Amino acid sequence: MASERFLDWFRAVGLSLWLLVAGLLAFPAAAAEVVATKAPIAYLYDTTADTLLFAKEADKPFSPGSLAKIMTAAVVFDALAKGEISADTLYTVSEHAWRTGGAPSRGATMFAAVKSQIAVSDLLAGLIVHNANDAALILAEGLSGSDAAFAERMTAFGKAIGLTNSRFASSTGQDGDGSSVTARDMALLGRHLLGQHRDRLELFTRPEFTWNNIFQRNKNPFLGEIRGLDGFGGGQSERDGFSGLITVEREGRRIVGVLAGLPTDKARLTALKEFADTAWDSFATVVLYEPGARVGEARVFGGVETAVPLVARDRIAVLLPLGASMSYRLRLVYSGPLLAPVAPGAPAGELRVIGPDDAVVYKAPLVTGDGIAEGTLSQRALNGVTELLFGWM
Repeated sequence: MASERFLDWFRAVGLSLWLLVAGLLAFPAAAAEVVATKAPIAYLYDTTADTLLFAKEADKPFSPGSLAKIMTAAVVFDALAKGEISADTLYTVSEHAWRTGGAPSRGATMFAAVKSQIAVSDLLAGLIVHNANDAALILAEGLSGSDAAFAERMTAFGKAIGLTNSRFASSTGQDGDGSSVTARDMALLGRHLLGQHRDRLELFTRPEFTWNNIFQRNKNPFLGEIRGLDGFGGGQSERDGFSGLITVEREGRRIVGVLAGLPTDKARLTALKEFADTAWDSFATVVLYEPGARVGEARVFGGVETAVPLVARDRIAVLLPLGASMSYRLRLVYSGPLLAPVAPGAPAGELRVIGPDDAVVYKAPLVTGDGIAEGTLSQRALNGVTELLFGWM
């Protein structure tokens, strides 16, 4: 009977021992917690190394405020990519969008005139560059008929891309509307935008735009304040405070970071700066295995051999905190035993790096290092008896 196997690496080579042999303990001593933030909710992910660097209350829900508009943009980007609409598609400004999100609302607005028609490209600029509520509402009504229907689409789209704990109640995220997100989900949204809509990233850092003879500056509170920042924005709610979703690229590496629950916009900016700097100041890349290197083995049922080596499919390199790497360990995971015949180079599990809080911070695919032919009738019978009596321990 197939079972998932977990082989903690204390048996032969733990990550701590590997680092000792590699001489990496020459790094200056540091506290086990190399990332520190005053934010009660935080999530930091290195997309280049595909490694989770830090998580704190990552699945605790909070009100997104204007972070919801980033999801609104993502849904519109998806509609554009699928050909459902075009940049030139015109949407009419309803009285509801004008009154709720336009000039009468006294909030962030692109001053769209009621009953006028505006192209999707201009609405996206108003939404992202100026954080305009009327732009969000016009897009929502244009795509789905109403803001409520669009909010359902936002939630469904979020689930489709992996946001398992987020619910959107409006396109604007206005305070008290019932929207709820998590830091882990917001980071995943950021990674989705980077992976699927990198060509539209410039909207988030466009310094200004002029529409209908109205000049408006970018309202992203982090623009020009965090070195290397080139995307996303901030949110605020009376209940849950100030939040931010950022992406930063420096020296060939990119991170996505989320903070929430800060008491002021100044505290949020300070915390985000420190958070981003930590990714470069406190982590270093450690190469664990080169391609083809033996990582472990998997049991085989019905073959001429009872085990097959598992090897690294690609180079396995992970970002680890300086001075605190011994708090991490390796775990080999596969579903087994494998059934003979086994082909060489076949996918057969993964290597996981486990952090001090038991979170999986990195995963790398493993493949079979050899081929195992099907055994003789007697060998298969012996395998069956062995499994019946002892199991595959």
